[in-house]
Formats: sequence, C-alpha cells, structure tokens
Amino acid sequence: MNDQNTDQIKKEARRLQKELTGHSYQYHVLDDPVISDVEYDMMLKRLIEIEEEFPQFSTPDSPTKRVGAPPLTGFQQAIHSIPMLSLDNAFNDQDVLDFYKRSVKNLNREDILYAAEPKLDGVAVELKYENGTLVQATTRGDGVTGEVITQNVRTIRSVPLKLHEVKMRAPSLLEVRGEIIIKRTDFDRLNKIRLEHGENVFANPRNAAAGSLRQLDSKITASRPLDIFVYGTGFVQGISFQSQSLMLDTLKDFGFPVNSHIKSGLTIDGVLKFYKELEALRDSLSYEIDGMVIKVDDIFLQQQLGEKIKSPRWAIAYKFPAMQKTTTIKDIIVQVGRTGTLTPVAILEGVNIGGAMVSRATLHNEDEIKRKDIRIGDKALVMRAGDVIPKVVKIIESERKGDEVPFEMPVHCPVCKSKIEKVKLDKSIINKCVNASCQAQLKERIKHFVSKKAFDIDGLGKKIVVQLVDEGMLKSFADVFFLEKEKLACLDRMAQKSATNLTRSIEKSKNISLRRFVYALGIDHTGENAAKLISERFSTLKDIMETSEEVLEEINGIGPETASAVCKFFSNFENKTILEDIIYSGVIITNDQPVIAESHDNPFNNKRIVLTGTLQSMPRSEAKKQLEKLGASVTSSISSKTDFLIAGENAGSKLEKAQTLGVEIMDENWFAALLKKLV
Repeated sequence: MNDQNTDQIKKEARRLQKELTGHSYQYHVLDDPVISDVEYDMMLKRLIEIEEEFPQFSTPDSPTKRVGAPPLTGFQQAIHSIPMLSLDNAFNDQDVLDFYKRSVKNLNREDILYAAEPKLDGVAVELKYENGTLVQATTRGDGVTGEVITQNVRTIRSVPLKLHEVKMRAPSLLEVRGEIIIKRTDFDRLNKIRLEHGENVFANPRNAAAGSLRQLDSKITASRPLDIFVYGTGFVQGISFQSQSLMLDTLKDFGFPVNSHIKSGLTIDGVLKFYKELEALRDSLSYEIDGMVIKVDDIFLQQQLGEKIKSPRWAIAYKFPAMQKTTTIKDIIVQVGRTGTLTPVAILEGVNIGGAMVSRATLHNEDEIKRKDIRIGDKALVMRAGDVIPKVVKIIESERKGDEVPFEMPVHCPVCKSKIEKVKLDKSIINKCVNASCQAQLKERIKHFVSKKAFDIDGLGKKIVVQLVDEGMLKSFADVFFLEKEKLACLDRMAQKSATNLTRSIEKSKNISLRRFVYALGIDHTGENAAKLISERFSTLKDIMETSEEVLEEINGIGPETASAVCKFFSNFENKTILEDIIYSGVIITNDQPVIAESHDNPFNNKRIVLTGTLQSMPRSEAKKQLEKLGASVTSSISSKTDFLIAGENAGSKLEKAQTLGVEIMDENWFAALLKKLV
C-alpha cells in the first residue's frame, strides 16, 4: 500500500477512535445519544477491521480495547492509596439527626450543608488514571487491598479509557471511585438468556455485576451489560476540589457518568425531605438503589471531621426499608405460557416488601425448584425489585419443621388436561403443554398477536382478550379480524362506542409489515430480531412458508432452534389454515425491508463475503451496505467458510490467506459490474 493510502487509513482510524469516544460520552454521560446503537456498532466494526489489518494504528485508549483480552490465570492484588472505607448506616430520621449533631459538635458550627445521592446497589471499584489514561482498575476488596480487574473494567463502555480534556487538562494522577451496576431491564434480559441456556439465574443485579467483574476471561465480562456511576475520588495529584458537588461536576466534564439524582447545598431538613422524594422514585429508576448516601459537601470540613477506623465521620448511608423479606410458601401452582411452557409459581403468605404487598413469586422451572430444594410450607427469603416479578432467593432450612411437602410437576396441563411433554432446552428440561387449542396458551398467544410490537390493536387489552376467549369468540388468531361490533357491544364493560373504536382499530391494523407479522405469530425462539432477519432474507410470507431449515440456518444470526421452530410452525396444517383465514380477512402484508434479487441472478445472496484493500469505485462501507442489501453477510476475517473475497488495491494478508484456503477471489471491476446490474 502506498504512503498516501496508508495516511488515509490512519486518518480514518483516528477519526473513528475520536468519534466513537465522543458518542460514548454523549450516551453514557450526557444521556443524549446522537446516533443509533446500530450505527455505533457499524463504526466500531470498521475500526476493528482497520486495527486488525493495521495494528500500528491501534492506541491504548482505542474503543476497540473494550472487546476483551486473553484470559487471566488469576487476579493480582493492589493496595489502595487511600483506604476505601465503608459507611455507617442510618435506619430512621433520628439516626440522621444524631449524625448531624455529632458533626455540629466536632466542627463547632451549625451551618453545615450536605450533598445527597442515591446509594447504588452495585460493586464498588477504583479507577486509576495517569495523565488522563486508565492504567488500573481494582475492586474495593477489604477496603485496604483490592483485586486488579483492569481488563474487565476496560470492556465497560461507560468507563472512559482516556479522560475528556475539553474544559481542563487531566491531572497527572486521578483515582476515581464508583459503583459498577447492571440496570434492571438488562438484568432481566441476562437472566432470561441464562434460563434459555439451562444456566443458573443470578439472584439480583449486584450478584450479577460482581460475578461479571471476577471473570478471568474478559470476553465474558464484555458480554455482560455492566454500567457505572462515579461518586468520589481517592488519591489525586494536579487538581483540587473545594466541595463534593464541584468534584462531581469536574468528573462529569472528564467523561465519567455521574448520577442525575444527586442534590447538593442541602440543610439537614432538606436532606430528610430529599430522602422521602428519593424513596418515592425508587421503583421507577432503571437501576437498583437501597438507600441514600449523605455527605458533608465542603471537602475542607470533611478533612476536619476525618475518619474512624472503618468509616468516615463526614458521611452516612440512610437505608431504605428492606426489599427482601422472609415469608411462608403456602402452595405452588403452575401457569401455562403462550408457547405452552409450564412455569411454577409460589403462593406466599402476603408480605409487605418495599411498600407493596407480595403474595406470589416466580420459581422459574422444575430444575430451579430442585436446585433450591423448595417445598410447600417452607420459610423463604423473597425479593422484590421494582416492576420485576418477585422471586424466591433461597429457603431458610433452619426453619423447617418436617411437615414441608416436596413439589411435583403435574403430568397433565392444569388448564386443558392434555399430557405434558418434557422438552430438552440446552442443559435443562422444560415442561410443555403441546395442545395448540389449550385456552391458557390461546389467551397468551392472542395477547402477543395484538400487542404493540405486533399488530398493535388499540383497545384489545388483556382483560378483553381473556373475556373473548372465555366466551368462545376467539379460538384462533384469525378470529380477531372477524369480530362483529354488535356482539362486542354485548360484552361486559364494552359499550357501543368502545365496540366501534375496537373494530376500527382492528381494521386499521390490517396493513402490516412482514417483520411485524412474523413476530406476531409468536413462533418459538423467534423474537423481534429473528423476525427482522427473516423478513430481510425473504420477500413474502409465501417464501418463508416454503423455505427449509438449511436455508434459514444460512442467515447470519438464525440458529438451528429458530430454523426448526419456524419450519415446524409453517408446516403445521392447523397453522396453515389459520394463516389462510387471516389473509382472507383482508390483512395485507408488506415488506419494508430491501428486496433481494433471486438466487440465480444474485451471486451474493446468502454468501459470506470479506472486503479488503482500497476500492476505487466506492468506500468499503458503501460496498458493505450494498452487499447486505443483496443478502450477503459481510465479515472482517477470512475463514474456510468465506464464499468470496472482494479485493481492492493493496489487498495484503487477507488476499494471501484467501488464496491459501481456496476462497474465490473477485476483483473490483467484476464486483462493480455485478453491482450495477443488480442494484
């Protein structure tokens, strides 16, 4: 490659490194993203390609360094420059007032102002920056010595690898302290994936975060949805702070995420008032908090107050009421989901957890019950977290009296009485009702069918669906489109106007994209993303119905379980009849994805392709975009599974590897000519 082209690649690498770092700051610090996640991922993928081909353009703080490093054999230990002390706890207003009185006495002044912040339920860490670059990350450990987890922390997108120096120059040394967390929705998604793979679920987000940070293989950590909020500093050289609030403002300017629910300049009465406000916000926050941290705002006053052996005198944690409580499991019942999966549910002695009465908790599956040895009559520790379904954390075995009853999964469906089948899913066994006419399944399937991301039928809520199924007015998906206004108006809580609005909404929903239609069918293992990938590959519903498992598996992102489930669904005679009825009702399915040319005209369709070298006719990013429109999967590395290598000028090592592996090589002229014909 000539010097001019090398300079262009170097400039592109530097631009991408800078822009990706800026986009992370916009997303995690300012909470104001300017590009989509997909665009970010595409830019990151391109930067990875460049740095793989031109390692001399990689930098220690490049965003690509977040993807994980070779596994460690163990964790080293490091001593904190300044001990990471724990906090004393307050459990009521009087405890906080006593803390205030001690401060007044020690400082001999009453005009003390405070900063108050949510007490995050995560894992405390310390990040060490030298001249603005992250050089080490450690856990809190015992407060004096922590474990070095630098490789793992580097994978967290919200942790700046290099400090932003827009408003001021980075100090020569800065130790920043924060809390690593997993947000609630990310935690639920993580546990769902673990259940699907037959793995044990995490008890709570904090345990998940702690386990993720202690992985010897940082690639595992990189796959976990970790996040951070910073709250303070350790040892600092080259900069000083007058107050806690000004320190946090400075850390935010340097690129660190700082919690938006922090208040400063509070009197002690203001602190107690803010505690009530924060407690009311608790369930609506996207992350777990278990209290509020109160700190003297003035750092000079903090230094005057000093520390005790294990905790500072200038801060205290005001804990919220417990979100975990012990109660009795009165019974275990079984619910049937839309795919027929049986889920055991614990019926509890009602208990108030965090301000809400809890009388039920999910037990996930039969294997989970066996693993935790859960029995009817047991005393159990139950956890509630916001809107998440309460769950049994563990059994209190010391409370057993001997009359507890072991649970046995029923052999027949509790709703339709059909025989239950045991289906292996990865490492676990799930129990399923395979009767497609089961009313419990039908209700859940129709709820999904009419939901916002599917047909989006306004007015057809859960209670109405249940009523329509119970009344025999809905026996399949297709029946939704044949509901009559006069019969609807006769239902309980359904007047003439409501019936009219519902039928209008049903009529409006009849124009639907192929992607949403496939998702609406609720096929096993076929969520939003799988439906999108399938609709990108096929032009019509008929094409999908006639395809094979082998063709589906060739789609990048579609695995054998999804391919099998899709083919099984569309080969079922009853399902085919329902689909015919849906089309007959007037439903029109359009494809909002790019139409891919037929295989015999389009040599790129469903092929794995690698681009290398410099293309004269277009940027490689544009070539990639066009190839993906034509159904190709464009990857960054050559393997024996690669179908084509499209080689521009100065193709380099990838061309040599393709020749060695016998991969078909296409030059730019041939590629451009084919593209002109197809696009």
